[in-house]
Amino acid sequence: MKQDNVAFMELRYYQLKTDIGTYGPNETKPDFHLLDLTLGIAVNQVVINQDGMAHVFDYDSLILDIDGIAGDGHYETQERLVTRIALACVAYPAITTLEIGLKKSPVRSGKGSLGVRLKLSELATVELRSQAAKVAP
Repeated sequence: MKQDNVAFMELRYYQLKTDIGTYGPNETKPDFHLLDLTLGIAVNQVVINQDGMAHVFDYDSLILDIDGIAGDGHYETQERLVTRIALACVAYPAITTLEIGLKKSPVRSGKGSLGVRLKLSELATVELRSQAAKVAP
């Protein structure tokens, strides 16, 4: 698939209310988890002839989906939450590519951040959408 013209929607430093990992009494439990999300969408949903939500990608419902996924239970790993966020994204046909970054902080002794980043090309996004459709009810 050729991808010459693409626009991006970016969400940065979005603090998720989530429960990830298992920590012992002497281990550092993260204070927060931050989501960075970059979605490839059609240029005609950014370069528009008239103002109005009907002409753009409405991200509000996706953000609600992500909030629900993040808060719907305990996750052992960041990777599982990233996977579920990716599946939520591909449910929107307007999304052609995606990049998800999820990081926790602090990592140890009140310092640093550690995260997972997933980047899907247009082809990989189509493939994930196809896989998700096969297991959907």
